[in-house]
Amino acid sequence: MRAVQDWLIAAVLLDMDGTLVDTERVYLESLTEVLNGFGLPDAIETCESMIGLPGPECQALLVARYGEALPLPDINRAFVAKRDARFAQGLPVKPGTCELLDTLDEARCPVAVVTSSSRKTADLHLTLAGIRGRFGTILTRDDVAHGKPAPDLYLLAADRLGVPPANCIAVEDSSVGVTAAAAAGAITLMVPDLLQPDATTRGRCAAVLPDLNAVRSLLETRGRFATSDALAAPR
Repeated sequence: MRAVQDWLIAAVLLDMDGTLVDTERVYLESLTEVLNGFGLPDAIETCESMIGLPGPECQALLVARYGEALPLPDINRAFVAKRDARFAQGLPVKPGTCELLDTLDEARCPVAVVTSSSRKTADLHLTLAGIRGRFGTILTRDDVAHGKPAPDLYLLAADRLGVPPANCIAVEDSSVGVTAAAAAGAITLMVPDLLQPDATTRGRCAAVLPDLNAVRSLLETRGRFATSDALAAPR
């Protein structure tokens, strides 16, 4: 008999940048180089504070930090050029991505990508990483009025898949994403990418794990994949 604290998993909801694909480092290094090139102070700290935020909020943060006179169009153009030059060299997936997706396929577990990126960016990143075809459900910032850290994206993903949020595993790499997933009521797992979680973020997670291989192992040992009948039955 399995332990009563085991998870009944109806769906797995996956963040994209920094969780499935190794983009956050490209973003961080590209923007840091650009801000340094424009002579702006505290570039690395500024860029780290943007991790997990939607693009429009990152733009607003730059203006708030450096003032209305900031040459934002020039900075954006320089950033895109540096970023795209790095992407042209290939976009790797994070360790364990394909193995986790294989396990979920075998279990016939519904999966969705839940990302703060735009639809265009999500399609591009997943295509560059060679995994776009593995996802039928992709939720982006274009689908909601309020992106992460609001819970809207995760609530919408659960609704699209027709499952309760409480029976969803959410996998995130940032504190912003963890806040969103936990607020939606999902079982939240964190695989930190560039920044380690603080105590508040850890407290919102069911587990903090080193990579997606560890996520897969945890789901296999602690979870059981639900059927519609199991979700409807008393537990």
